[in-house]
Amino acid sequence: MGWSKVAVLVTAMLQLAPAQQTNYSQYVNPFIGAEGPIPGYAYGGGDIFVGGAVPFGVVKLGIDTWEDRIDIATPNGGYTPKGVVTGISMMHESGTGGCPKYGVISQMPLTSVVSPVNILNETTYWQKRVGTDQATVGHFHADLENGIGISLAGARHAGILRYDFPAGAEKHVLVDVSHFLADPPGGFCTQYYLDGSISISDDGKKYTGYGTYAGGFNLGAPYTVHFCGEFENTPVEAKTFTGLNTTRVVSGLPPQPTFGGKSAEAGAEGYRVGALFSWNAPNVSAEASAVTSKLGISFISQEKACKFKDEEIVSWDEQDTVRAAQDEWNKDIFSTVQVSTGPEANQTLLTLLYSSLYFMHLMPSDRTGENPLWESDEPSWDDFYCLWDTFRNTFSLSHLIQPKAYESQIRGLIDIWRHEGYMPDARSGNDNGLTQGGSNADNVLADAYVKGLRGAINWVDGYAAMVKDAEVSTNGSNKEGRGALDDWLTYGYLTVNSERSISRTVEYSANDFALSQVARGEMPGDVEKYLKRSAGWQLLWDETVPSVNTTPVFTGFLTPKTANGTFESAGYNPATCGICSWPSITYEGTPFEYSFVVPHDVESVIQLMGGIDGFESRLDYIFLPNTSQTSLGANGVGITSIMNIGNEPDFATPYLYNYINKQWKSVNQSRALGHQYFKNAPFGVPGNSDSGALNSWLIWQMLGLYPVVTQPVYLLGSPWFSDINMTINVDKTLRITADGLDKDNFYVQSVKINGEEWDRNWIEHDAPEQRLMIDGGTIEFVLGSEPVVWEKGDVPPSPGHMVLNNTSKDKN
Repeated sequence: MGWSKVAVLVTAMLQLAPAQQTNYSQYVNPFIGAEGPIPGYAYGGGDIFVGGAVPFGVVKLGIDTWEDRIDIATPNGGYTPKGVVTGISMMHESGTGGCPKYGVISQMPLTSVVSPVNILNETTYWQKRVGTDQATVGHFHADLENGIGISLAGARHAGILRYDFPAGAEKHVLVDVSHFLADPPGGFCTQYYLDGSISISDDGKKYTGYGTYAGGFNLGAPYTVHFCGEFENTPVEAKTFTGLNTTRVVSGLPPQPTFGGKSAEAGAEGYRVGALFSWNAPNVSAEASAVTSKLGISFISQEKACKFKDEEIVSWDEQDTVRAAQDEWNKDIFSTVQVSTGPEANQTLLTLLYSSLYFMHLMPSDRTGENPLWESDEPSWDDFYCLWDTFRNTFSLSHLIQPKAYESQIRGLIDIWRHEGYMPDARSGNDNGLTQGGSNADNVLADAYVKGLRGAINWVDGYAAMVKDAEVSTNGSNKEGRGALDDWLTYGYLTVNSERSISRTVEYSANDFALSQVARGEMPGDVEKYLKRSAGWQLLWDETVPSVNTTPVFTGFLTPKTANGTFESAGYNPATCGICSWPSITYEGTPFEYSFVVPHDVESVIQLMGGIDGFESRLDYIFLPNTSQTSLGANGVGITSIMNIGNEPDFATPYLYNYINKQWKSVNQSRALGHQYFKNAPFGVPGNSDSGALNSWLIWQMLGLYPVVTQPVYLLGSPWFSDINMTINVDKTLRITADGLDKDNFYVQSVKINGEEWDRNWIEHDAPEQRLMIDGGTIEFVLGSEPVVWEKGDVPPSPGHMVLNNTSKDKN
């Protein structure tokens, strides 16, 4: 090795050393999104989990709460800012809308277990919090009104729980196997406790058992979680209990627990079961003292739960578990996107970047080795809640910075099809459901395929799973597949007889485009068939329908259509969609918005909107304040424009100006949205973060890129940092620089790719002249204070471009 090579190697090692030592976890604010616009309440916020967790961990250890405003109660992630604490449990989702899921395998520290406390009724012992909750990556602390301090730390399948009791207080820990996150009364998808058992060791320090639960957001089938707990100190008393399995609110005289010996089972009656562990009586010690426990869970057996407890929680000091979690987050997640953290760095931007990376990687859950339903050599993943949200930009980012986990997730999706018949659009508790729109696992697979991901993925099976979605009806079910496939195959669009007819027509079109792209390599004879189907959205385009209550008036929109080919345009306002949910014509977005959501054929969208000028004018309009004509509910509280960045269908819309070579407008609109709606604050995201989908959107914004899903294309934006080093494709580096960047200088003046002048506002994943996302390289932006049309080359592609006769009833 020559001297020059040694010097280069030494220099590279010195450059890497600071990055390896950086504790990026210090920049994470785990409370971003914990609150909505009403102080103290989660409604309209991110619905996030706050607690101890590792990347893609099965365990998300945190508090469960109940809010006093039933009309806006949002306990989806367990944590709410001012809700009373009902328990501390091992499993949660993060960032999810809809009904709660999990909140199972719980403990609750108590200072009294005598009347009026009834351990079968959480309303008699739940606790307010005092002071300020504290959280860092891997750790959570809160102080209860009864004086108990809670400290939690999480590992992959286990956690450690420490309760600091006040001096002179009784010390009890309640283990309630029947506990779960409750849904506000009247919810259609409440959870249920079905079965359980618990056993206590002879010395009272250890307990094992299982709980079986069902329902929740996905109306899921029963699933069973085994548990294994251990206390550091031997309790004075440990006893099990049983009780009637009632709902949270009971009428008449409340049931009372029946205490027993060292074991209890639900039995045929489905009784609630649990255990009560007690230490010293009052005033035995004048010193404050702690009760610490380790707790492991498994979907396979109590033995595995105990193994996880022992191997993952290495000591009785929760800080050891916290340090291990932070090391994992820093090494595997945060270090993949490195920016300067020196004194000159903008601390708010650092917090937004690394907090977004944190929330993006809480889900899905890596259950490899923990699949109780079938034996397989393939990885196992759960808590895809929901692909409808995350396919739009989260998976594309994982492709770059988490390629091993990404490949593993795709293999897991395909294996679900092998054994259960369909890939999920959402999955939780080892069961598929619900499908809000299309069969969006198809989009996830296609995005990986067109970007060249092969690895250990069986693409023959992957394509077969996609074809199943496209060809086999689920008879109207929202569980998986395409619930309105009969309409789609018969008419080429969804008729008014199908719920969400417009939004699902748009999504089925995108799904079939995804199939056409994978078919190019796996089944070339299918390409034209699915390309033609992917134009089905055009069959719902009524060129005569005007906008309502807008200035100017725009003509031509997606419009409801009957089976006989007649548009239902009388009295139709494309800027409204009723409640914009399951029974509506569109889901979480109006037809006005969905008219822009055709990434595979933006060329046709531009033509149908009246050409470049008409398209640009309409696109400008939807960003204007006070243009919204529909109630957004919790999905984007405070957003008054038609364009709603709080809803996933609009994620790519701010970047559509790239398709008319006015990239400066994409930068202007997307940057404004980022700064207005994403903040280092509890109300820091515009609506529920949907498993990190909103957080992923912000990361792409900060990188100065945006993916066009199911195409090997990234649209160029404008970076938020002057120098970004991304680790991509396992061990390659993509460096993104922004010369001239400051708060007023963010418009792109010029771009270089790998040192060469670039005249297009988009790049390809693996173009021969670039190979940026394969081999790494550089993207150099020069930024200025004035907008310029710097791009002179071709606009981004529309590979699904096709013109259909919108009066046709059959396009197959």
